[in-house]
Amino acid sequence: MPPTLEWVELEDGPALRLLDQTRLPNETTFVDCTTLEQVAEAIKVLRVRGAPAIGCAAAYGLALVAARSSAPDVGALRSELAAAREVLGATRPTAVNLFWALERMMAVASQSGLASAAELVRALVEEAHAITADDLTRCRAIGRHGAELIRPGWSILTHCNAGALATAGYGTALGVIRAAHEAGKGIHVWVDETRPLLQGARLTAWELVQEGIPATLICDDMAGYVMQQGQVNCAVVGADRIAANGDTANKIGTYTVASLCHQHEIPFYVAAPYSTVDFSLASGDDIPIEERNVEEVRLLGHFAARPVTPQGVGIYNPAFDVTPARLIAGIITERGVAGPPFGHSLRRLAPE
Repeated sequence: MPPTLEWVELEDGPALRLLDQTRLPNETTFVDCTTLEQVAEAIKVLRVRGAPAIGCAAAYGLALVAARSSAPDVGALRSELAAAREVLGATRPTAVNLFWALERMMAVASQSGLASAAELVRALVEEAHAITADDLTRCRAIGRHGAELIRPGWSILTHCNAGALATAGYGTALGVIRAAHEAGKGIHVWVDETRPLLQGARLTAWELVQEGIPATLICDDMAGYVMQQGQVNCAVVGADRIAANGDTANKIGTYTVASLCHQHEIPFYVAAPYSTVDFSLASGDDIPIEERNVEEVRLLGHFAARPVTPQGVGIYNPAFDVTPARLIAGIITERGVAGPPFGHSLRRLAPE
């Protein structure tokens, strides 16, 4: 698997190199971002996507601003970083990892012991590296905990892409699937297309083919049928934000999958780093839901040569929905698996 993102040195200075996920699976293309605007644009248009990967990209974005700044002193550089934080924070409102990473970077930037701009740049680059390495470690731990829930021979349904492409390199939901496969459990994966941007069809299917994990692609509206036929043993999805009570925001269509699992008495699991839990929000009612450009629906995620809808019809395009905690069998984190009632179990997993 090529790296989702990495810090590179070009002839004229550092850059954030991103695997352009809008070009997959047909082209493996990389984009070198050298400005704040390029990083923000890459996050907005989904060149880099997935809550953990967005957080890593935003951290590197602030490091990039600092490394390429011409600010005359530390105070001016801190002001420049504060403005950059606002730009990056406005790119994707639902993914809490974005804000978690930005605040972690700004905490480093505010340290009084950093007396020179060079020291501040070095500290920010090191922190961005640490956030990325930390994500990879967390995802591997999520995979280990989640694989314990998977029985040999199971068929697992997943929605959207919560794999290496959505993280620093291993995956959350696909981390569980990858770990179960590595353990020799002989699993099979049902992959939802995930309209309108087809992250399942383009990205998850691509990852599973790369890893040699048996998988079958289905349209989103086929999930209920394969469940009805007894061909799904559990569902595992990622998350962009989890409220204190366990309500979970994930890619649009996840609530439908969870409801179908409930109807067919199939366990529905959420896999996400603990940083995805937002204890400041009491329930999913408080999670901001991003609404995206209607052209993504009109052009089948920009992949159709011409519109597939009639002129004049209204289009609604929310990027996420919220799955109520009552539909979730377990939330798999790097600290362990939380079960209902999540208001208690999620806090029990918190560090001392």
